[in-house]
Amino acid sequence: MATKKLRTDSKAKKRKAGKAGKTERAAVKKVSAAGAGMADFLHKDFLLSSGLARELFHSHAAKMPIIDYHCHLPPREVAENKNFKNLTDIWLKGDHYKWRLMRACGVGEEYITGGASDEEKFLAWARIVPKTVGNPIFPWTHLELKRYFGIGDTMLCAANADRIWKRANELLAEPDFKPRAIMEKFKVHLVCTTDDPVDDLSWHKEAASDPSMKTRMLPAFRPDKAMAVEDTASYNAYLDALGEAGGVEIKTYRDLIEVLDRRHAYFHENGSRLSDHGLLVPTSGFAQDSRLEAVFQKIRGGGAPDPLEAGLIRTGVLLEIARMNSRRGWTMQFHIAAMRNNNSRMFRTIGPDTGYDAIYDAPVAASLAKFFDCLEASRELPRTILYSLNGNDNAALAALAGCFQDGSVPGKIQLGSGWWYNDQKDGMELQMKTLANIGVLSLFVGMLTDSRSYMSYPRHEYFRRILCNIIAGWVNSGEAPRDMELLGTMVEDICYNNAKNYFGMMKE
Repeated sequence: MATKKLRTDSKAKKRKAGKAGKTERAAVKKVSAAGAGMADFLHKDFLLSSGLARELFHSHAAKMPIIDYHCHLPPREVAENKNFKNLTDIWLKGDHYKWRLMRACGVGEEYITGGASDEEKFLAWARIVPKTVGNPIFPWTHLELKRYFGIGDTMLCAANADRIWKRANELLAEPDFKPRAIMEKFKVHLVCTTDDPVDDLSWHKEAASDPSMKTRMLPAFRPDKAMAVEDTASYNAYLDALGEAGGVEIKTYRDLIEVLDRRHAYFHENGSRLSDHGLLVPTSGFAQDSRLEAVFQKIRGGGAPDPLEAGLIRTGVLLEIARMNSRRGWTMQFHIAAMRNNNSRMFRTIGPDTGYDAIYDAPVAASLAKFFDCLEASRELPRTILYSLNGNDNAALAALAGCFQDGSVPGKIQLGSGWWYNDQKDGMELQMKTLANIGVLSLFVGMLTDSRSYMSYPRHEYFRRILCNIIAGWVNSGEAPRDMELLGTMVEDICYNNAKNYFGMMKE
């Protein structure tokens, strides 16, 4: 009986070992399959469809540094310059592009913004990556793995996620993967963060005073909360904080403008030369100071403004900030048509900037023309960049920009790069071809990341490849000369030189 039991146990062990081996072989097969065709994916000439496109990119675009003049990196992270905890910390945290795709693929919120571990969140992302072919996140994901970690031989998927997680985390623990080292690796000469007027800019000051800081980091003035009058209680609480930062108790509309001007001057002293504004529509109407004061007093007293009154305050404050920009030689950026926080339940649960924003479809040209004309009449229109989340607005904005060029600055009013939902191949091509058709592409200040992640710098490479392919296409169809000095200079200018000259923020 004992011998029979030993034989039975031996057979069971062999069956178990056979199953384990089969499972292991299947896993190896999956990993191998994940690498199939990778030689043709993101090869050195991807997106470059001709010899001229390849020459423009490799000989001109690729060598240019980066000026990332609009992003959402936390200045504290740059100042403290600490290693990231893991791949989720640097790659998935705050990335609502990826979060939207995960939700669409049926991933529960626990594995996106919830309480799952960082490793579990990464594994959840890895499982859905193969489903995202056709979305720009698919090539970006693999371009980032390739450029940062040298992982370019396989497609991220469930079968190899554990190996990629371990390898990336090993590298992230090294000094070369601290925030500043990453920016230096990608030749980022300047980065502009997005900062509220209340901010004391202490992290910017700390970074600027550190002689080891090679990339210049400057603040950008983002006064959206100073115009967000719809929620009276929140607005009044913000005004109290703003008044404290500016050293003036804000009792009147003119007090508000005085404090904003003080904070604008403070930002100027700390290197800022940009204001940035998120606008659903550009403007809503104009009013005299007496009318603005009456509305402001209503709000300061706890009363809720009606839509017309809210629009008057927003427009009045925006006009004043434009005038501050003009006086101090700044550039103004308008980000138009982002319809935010559409899912009220999720907004209450996890807050803003979590993937629940969409594209607004209201007309923009008429109100923006009146706004510009009001400033131009008194010669107070500053340099301005216009972005719309609605790609249908590109032609209207490019045409309007031409109405307010005044010869003082090349490309004074700019049609900004493809933004957010438009910073993909089709959106970039549309924006650049529209600008070329209606304006002057060679004066374009180029790409930005608009990102909260240090993993986004390859987007500049992606943009540059598309730019070179567009220009080469014009040559190959006989619409432009095969003049490498002309075209190479044009590419280098759009990639770097135009932004350097336009913003005037680089130290010589």
